Amino acid sequence: MPLSTDQQAEIDQARDGAQKTLRPVAPALEEILYRALPVLDHGFVRVVDYMGDDAAVVQAARVSYGRGTKKVSEDRGLINYLMRHRHTTPFEMCEIKYHVKLPIFVARQWIRHRTANVNEYSARYSILDNEFYLPQPEQLAAQSKANRQGRDAVLTGKEAERVFSLLRKDAELAYEHYMEMLNEGADGAPLDPERSGLARELARMNLSLAFYTQWYWKTNLHNLMHFLSLRADAHAQYEIRVYADVMIDTLKRWCPICADAFLEYRMGGAHLSRTGLAAVKRMIAGEKVDQKSSGLNPREWRELLASLGLDG
Repeated sequence: MPLSTDQQAEIDQARDGAQKTLRPVAPALEEILYRALPVLDHGFVRVVDYMGDDAAVVQAARVSYGRGTKKVSEDRGLINYLMRHRHTTPFEMCEIKYHVKLPIFVARQWIRHRTANVNEYSARYSILDNEFYLPQPEQLAAQSKANRQGRDAVLTGKEAERVFSLLRKDAELAYEHYMEMLNEGADGAPLDPERSGLARELARMNLSLAFYTQWYWKTNLHNLMHFLSLRADAHAQYEIRVYADVMIDTLKRWCPICADAFLEYRMGGAHLSRTGLAAVKRMIAGEKVDQKSSGLNPREWRELLASLGLDG
């Protein structure tokens, strides 16, 4: 269950308490505001607050008064220009806050993006739920021999069964020992009155990175798009990429024109080095270019061919 009873009650209360506002709102984002969008087996992403919209980006770029131009086409043209030429400060005028439930190992990747405000659930003060991540069978893959950060063929048969068994048993045993060390029931009373429980800040260290944590994560539109450009990329680890995919949908609902520009110029585009651009120009001119004559190293050459949709 991704949400506790108390969390669901809080969401229902917030959604039932709609109020009028003079602030700009994003109708499509309002439709899912506060709702938990499921990710992985126990995780979720939910938008809990936001400020600004496409018009705020336009207004900041023009430093004008009011809501900007009356023509959406003009706003779109300006936003495309800003995105294309990497004029980032207007995008910093919009902010969004998420509540995210995610495995601890995903959180440790995520926290590398240091341009957000983060407040995480503290296992020093609270007891973590008995919820841990188990990959789907199609995600249980061997280590790639070519890429230290990548995966290879999917494990099957007895080998896969053994790995699943280890993952589950280790997590269950770790949580069992965690609760034993805490010696604390749901009401806070000792489970065994004859002994003291270990401090929560110490008992937590026995839990694995597969257990779930939660945090509030607030960032501006520019830094959100930077995060998504890295974590929604096909090369990103699957378990963080699925969170980024859900967040792209929230971006489309929040600032659709900015989202279109982001997908067009950042996610759907390609950045070429000076040497790579020169190689493309030679190809266009009809010259036969290979990796050695291109001036690119083998990995750069493979990446260039992939971006052009060409065979190596």
